[in-house]
Amino acid sequence: MGVEIERKFLVERKLWRPPEAGQHYQQGYLSLDPARTVRIRRADNTAFLTIKGAQCGGACAEYNYEIPLAEAQEILNHLCVAPLIDKIRYRVLVGKHWWDVDEFLGENTGLIVAEIELSRYNENFAMPAWVDREVTGDVRYFNAALCISPYRNWGVPQSHRHCP
Repeated sequence: MGVEIERKFLVERKLWRPPEAGQHYQQGYLSLDPARTVRIRRADNTAFLTIKGAQCGGACAEYNYEIPLAEAQEILNHLCVAPLIDKIRYRVLVGKHWWDVDEFLGENTGLIVAEIELSRYNENFAMPAWVDREVTGDVRYFNAALCISPYRNWGVPQSHRHCP
């Protein structure tokens, strides 16, 4: 079984400087069930179907399958929950770890989130100066949740999902 262990942080906009041109991602969700999400992601000329299990403590089961680009675009256009997630992803090496920094566009403009994948949750890593606070367990920052409740609509506190 594939397992993803990641931690997620907000990025301090005033300190963040993209290192170079990022990669444009468009993704949509076919299932938003918290126990299992199913997503289609297009990144330039590649597309993937991803199935993720429920997240607990920063870890979840994850399976990725490359799919034909034309089919991915049809699914994004006709079958996914709206709005789609639209973002620019930057890869930044800090110490010995790669960070994925997502600058959201469209309905989620203004949100910048950084993720780091680890081999274990409590692994040591260098913290970049542009990291603000950790939001790993805050369901509002899950991409699937941003489809249901886009960042631009936030204004009242939302509940947090906890591990069972």
